[in-house]
Amino acid sequence: MLQQESVKTRWSILAMSRARDYNQLLKPNLSGMVVFSSVIGYLMAPEIHFHWTDMRMWQQIVTLFIGGMLVTGGANTINQILERESDKLMQRTKSRPMPDGRMDKVEAWIFAGLTGIGGALLLSYYFNVQAGILSFISLLLYAFVYTPMKKVHPVAVLIGAIPGALPPLIGWVAATGSFSIGGWVLFLLQFFWQFPHFWAIAYVAFDDYNRAGIRMLPTREKETRFTGLQCMFYSLVLIPMAVVPRMIGLTGNYGMWLCLLCGIMYFAASVMFYRQNDHKSARRVMFASFIYLPVILLALICDKI
Repeated sequence: MLQQESVKTRWSILAMSRARDYNQLLKPNLSGMVVFSSVIGYLMAPEIHFHWTDMRMWQQIVTLFIGGMLVTGGANTINQILERESDKLMQRTKSRPMPDGRMDKVEAWIFAGLTGIGGALLLSYYFNVQAGILSFISLLLYAFVYTPMKKVHPVAVLIGAIPGALPPLIGWVAATGSFSIGGWVLFLLQFFWQFPHFWAIAYVAFDDYNRAGIRMLPTREKETRFTGLQCMFYSLVLIPMAVVPRMIGLTGNYGMWLCLLCGIMYFAASVMFYRQNDHKSARRVMFASFIYLPVILLALICDKI
């Protein structure tokens, strides 16, 4: 009897350990933010009329969230498969399942296939084929174009910004079945937001990335002000962009003004980064980026709800 309990305990520990490993492959914190923007894109569509007591609407939101998490998780898993050797060299990634030797790449590929393809099929079946195909294209771009390009050229940031900006468009297409202007406006807001976000992280983690041969900054030298200058340009674009959703009737005055304020905050952080060009100012841009995206997404949807 004691032996049986001991076996059950060991299996339970192994199962929990494996669940944690799969959780690391999925990167739920990162994936959750990405999928949140997809849900906002869905709710922003004129065809969708949200009400808190509408159970069918909640079912659609949950299904979109699950499908998005699966596709994003599949992309993240492939990213970790392809970068498993590089991940061994970086402090923040060396304890992941594959660099640490807790999982082989065959198991990881199976998991990536099940999650990525399964998520795309779920979106195709429950919403429309266009949304499913677009989500799968996003996975392919992120996993097989952006990931290997990170070691080749800083243009990887531009490439990565495309799948990174597709989630709100995917949500819009899931709701409408079309690639209309509202979805593209949401795409552009998230597209331009990513450049200062990526570069600030790359500046802060420069030594880690350098050890792994990953090139994310727009210049080879960390000390140059060129990175801050580029952050200023892309964050500046977001200020006039904040007016566009109001112009096309996507949101109201509240959403527009809050988006403007967030854009100014993001630009101000980028200006400080350009002037000071140090770790502290780069972290300020990074944290400003973490605030900017969820706040403007909530601001845009609040005027509709």
